[in-house]
Amino acid sequence: MVLDDLGSSLRGTLDKLRGKSRLSEEDIEEIVKEIQRSLLSADVDVSLVMELSDNIKERALEEEPPAGTPARDFVLRIVYEELVDLIGDSTELPLEEQTILLAGLQGSGKTTSAAKMAWWFSTKGLRPAVIQTDTFRPGAYQQAEEMAGRAEVDFYGNPDNDDPVEIARKGLEETSDADVHIVDTAGRHALEDDLIDEIEQIEGVVEPDTSLLVLDAAIGQGAKDQAQQFDESIGIDGVVITKLDGTAKGGGALTAVDQTDSSIAFLGTGEEVQDIERFEPDGFISRLLGMGDLSQLAERVERAMEETDIEEDDWDPEDMLQGQFTLNDMQKQMEAMNNMGPLDQVMDMIPGLGGGIKDQLPDDAMDVTQERMRTFTVIMDSMTETEKEYPKAIGASQIERIARGSGTDEEQVRELLQQYKMMERTMKQFQGMGSEQEMQRMMKQMQQGGGGGGGGMGGMGPFG
Repeated sequence: MVLDDLGSSLRGTLDKLRGKSRLSEEDIEEIVKEIQRSLLSADVDVSLVMELSDNIKERALEEEPPAGTPARDFVLRIVYEELVDLIGDSTELPLEEQTILLAGLQGSGKTTSAAKMAWWFSTKGLRPAVIQTDTFRPGAYQQAEEMAGRAEVDFYGNPDNDDPVEIARKGLEETSDADVHIVDTAGRHALEDDLIDEIEQIEGVVEPDTSLLVLDAAIGQGAKDQAQQFDESIGIDGVVITKLDGTAKGGGALTAVDQTDSSIAFLGTGEEVQDIERFEPDGFISRLLGMGDLSQLAERVERAMEETDIEEDDWDPEDMLQGQFTLNDMQKQMEAMNNMGPLDQVMDMIPGLGGGIKDQLPDDAMDVTQERMRTFTVIMDSMTETEKEYPKAIGASQIERIARGSGTDEEQVRELLQQYKMMERTMKQFQGMGSEQEMQRMMKQMQQGGGGGGGGMGGMGPFG
């Protein structure tokens, strides 16, 4: 995700404080210097870096840590609070009728973001519409129409009209039944007078409630001038940061937020319309520091269960807690996991699994895991219903047949069966744990054991 290198570097620096109960001035100086190096290498503006590092140093030297708080947790809390303060609140986007104007350079991801945002609003019970006014880029209309179709939202554009202002005016009329209008504008490879003039004219017609600047996470230091010019032209209320699934540094986007005195509205990852999340500073920084993001995790789980094709009569999770765990149950769980998105993003949201632990995994570890899940699904599709209901009865001849039918080898089939046995044993551990007291005890143990970045704080979110 964005600023991954920064998060890894900060966690590595804080880990040097493990075991210390008190901080020396030398400790603090080393931490502040490492934070400065991390932020500068992530393309955060120098003035912001100095302001942030000075605040951290001052607080670490002057504030008295709570009794019994390890030095690492004390500094972690200061870094967390200062980073959240740097980024600021999320852009205000009420769930009501509104018009949103998107601006940005060509290639920043405006068209994809328009469809993603429309999809997001549709999940909140609103009826969105995308209006495509880009007559400059070849294929812009076709891309916007296709993306809006995938998002299953209203769309207006006119490939035969070369007047973007007229398209915007007509688009509002044709989609008047929509609750949320998202107007996508043209971009250029660089800020030019005709681009600014065009956007100003469109703004005058659509009179947006909110204007969002769309920025590629890899933009770097160029974000500062770009943000300033767009802000002077139409006024920027918030920023959409795109392409966070790459190796982007992301600091330039944070600089743009500060430069426009605005905030971040959405984070975009991947090419699917579902690859977007509403920006929440607490969760974002918490993930950055390896402490998870339980609110985003809960939202993804809920969405995954809705998208997983589960017939109530076919699959009852309570059966699993009564010892009736089958390969069909395992397949449904895997399908739900796939619907949650890339595993590395999911891991970032789980306290104790993101951050430091993920740093230790090989770069391709998550890809391997996802490929393994796909292989397991293919193998299970080649089994009979009886085999999936009673996997323990699968013998050598059946393994040979399943491998041949699924185009895999017998070792992979045995690996699936072994995985099933492990999951079945896990389910059995939950049997007989129906009392409220026992469940509370388990939750407490999980919270104390999962604190990745903050000791026993992990399960309860940042700092309890």
